[in-house]
Amino acid sequence: MQDLKISKKKPSFPITPKLHNYLSEYNRNIKIPIFYDDLLRFQGSIVVYDKDDNDTLWIRVYYNDYEREEIDAALKKVYTIFHSDGNDSVLPFLNVDAIDFCTFGNSKPFRIKVRNILNDNYTYFYVKTADSSRIYGLELEHMLSPYNLNYLVYKNTLIEEHIAGIPGDEFIKNFLPKCDKSEKSQIAKEFVKFNERCMIRLLGDMRSYNYVIVPTHDFDHVVYKIRAIDFDQQSYEGKFNIYRPQFFKENYEMVQLVSNSMQKLSINQYKTEERSILVKRLKSFHDRIDSLLDCMGEDAISTVDNIDLLKYKIFEYTQDVNFKRCENMGQILKYSLEFLTRNYENVNIENLRDQRNTNSSFR
Repeated sequence: MQDLKISKKKPSFPITPKLHNYLSEYNRNIKIPIFYDDLLRFQGSIVVYDKDDNDTLWIRVYYNDYEREEIDAALKKVYTIFHSDGNDSVLPFLNVDAIDFCTFGNSKPFRIKVRNILNDNYTYFYVKTADSSRIYGLELEHMLSPYNLNYLVYKNTLIEEHIAGIPGDEFIKNFLPKCDKSEKSQIAKEFVKFNERCMIRLLGDMRSYNYVIVPTHDFDHVVYKIRAIDFDQQSYEGKFNIYRPQFFKENYEMVQLVSNSMQKLSINQYKTEERSILVKRLKSFHDRIDSLLDCMGEDAISTVDNIDLLKYKIFEYTQDVNFKRCENMGQILKYSLEFLTRNYENVNIENLRDQRNTNSSFR
């Protein structure tokens, strides 16, 4: 499988006044006592290894004593704002166990581990630079996926919840071979639906390390779900296949699993199911989606070359002339969702020209 090339250095896009107003309206814009830049003042670091002594690409940072006390207090306050009502009464029972920094990728996040000292329960959250394209990705995930997301924005800082699950690359390597036939069939179904959802909402770069597998124990079996965890590549790239997880070499085993577990009729059935569910979610969030797309339609979150490449490629697939008139990524996404709404009941993937123009697919 030929690897797809993406823009490794996607720029960070500032939050526009219109997007700021949107975030305020939906309670995403809340004052917090610390900024991303404050955490960059660390004095040193050590490498974080996993249980098998592999480099995780995270480093554990430390600060001067007087700064660490101030930073810890601010981060504990952020935790109470993020997970509760900001009440200070719980602060004495919280401890910031670790502040980790990731130098890999575009967002360069800080991962904060907060522990309740009364019972040793702990949780994580992330501190990142507030990039408008990433915020669009978070909002779209919140509304168009089966999962709600918790995040906050204040000026140039984004606080993002930790999404629990087994990283896709680790699952493929260590867990997938141990799954039985029924479990593999279920995982294949979820990957088909995940692939379709990412393509429709233009969420790119869903390599295996950018999503997690979430196992849930039911009364007589384990249910597997797939969740995106990285929203940096929302509506940025021009190559259409970057929005389709099936075309990344890191997902080759998942694609093979689909091919070996399902007939084309079943694959098409699950694609149609996912499109129908997406339309229902669109209708549920009608006003909010419209407001978000209005913000995107006036925002610059990609390059002119990427916009032109993507809109003409989608036009080839859909023959919808609206795409040829698009001037930005927000308009492309808007017409994609409108096309989906008009056609979801009679979708037949065989009628889309991508089957004729590509040589790799679920088959």
